[in-house]
Amino acid sequence: MRDTFQAYATSAKGGLLERLEFDPGPLGGEQVEVAVETCGICHSDLSMIDNEWGMASYPLVPGHEAIGCVVAAGDRVKGLSLGQRVGVGWFSGSCMACPQCLAGNHNLCPNGEQTIVARHGGFADRVRCHWAWATPLPEGLDARAAGPLFCGGITVFAPILDCGVRPTDRVGVIGIGGLGHMAVQFLNKWGCEVTAFTSSDSKYDEATRMGAHKVINSRDPAQWKEIAGSLDFILCTVNVALPWDAIMGSLAPGGRLHLVGAVLDPIPVSAFALIGARKALSGSPLGSPSQVATMLDFSARHSIAPIIETFPMSRVNDALDHLRAGKARYRLVLEADF
Repeated sequence: MRDTFQAYATSAKGGLLERLEFDPGPLGGEQVEVAVETCGICHSDLSMIDNEWGMASYPLVPGHEAIGCVVAAGDRVKGLSLGQRVGVGWFSGSCMACPQCLAGNHNLCPNGEQTIVARHGGFADRVRCHWAWATPLPEGLDARAAGPLFCGGITVFAPILDCGVRPTDRVGVIGIGGLGHMAVQFLNKWGCEVTAFTSSDSKYDEATRMGAHKVINSRDPAQWKEIAGSLDFILCTVNVALPWDAIMGSLAPGGRLHLVGAVLDPIPVSAFALIGARKALSGSPLGSPSQVATMLDFSARHSIAPIIETFPMSRVNDALDHLRAGKARYRLVLEADF
């Protein structure tokens, strides 16, 4: 355990990240300290850097897809040992006592601690979290590429469990980017018939290689009409306005549109679009610790991994510019080089 941590932080909204040394304070009795090896970059990091959600505080150390080994543990830590390789995602703690936590839905805890909100995250040589949110990596999982599973991966995997998606279902994934490219892989291995929706014809072959059985251009009304009433479940991973009437029309009776992309504008869906064929509209945050562990085991069993590009952490600003420019294919991972 070290007295000070090294990190990359921005001191103002939208600013460049610069080296920061800070005192993390005493290690909590239920906390572990993780020596960061890699940390993924998520669009949520950009949102926090730019304070798009109004909850950033500066200096801000982003990073909530950290992989590394446990180097220190409080005296009340359970189930983890020094030297064990773990991942830390968006959540770094929960109260463990509310009805949500006691029911296993720690990700819905009203007092949950978020790794980069009012505390320092994983663009650092060390990061801390409650032991329940440090999930061991199973054998066979590529540790170098595993970081994005702890945010983007669980964001799209948890709805498969929560919404009761069946292997016999016909499903759609809107947006073949950082989230969607993992959703296509998960749903294919889950046994579903997968339709990928993308606004870019250039992603047709890539989506097919990821496991999509069909690829639809989301800007072509004729292609929406061809699949009307056919899909049992649609997972929307993008954060922009879409042809919502066409999307709802593509659902089969009893179908569900589920949102994990933070669409900022209201979604104009009429009650009749839901009532007549018992359709549903829903959304979710990330998953619980047990869901994260299930996702990691599933990924190791089926050789599922994010497609990544890597940067040394010392080039974090270059990596962020790469993401801002929309050039990431499909997740970016920083390798610690302090």
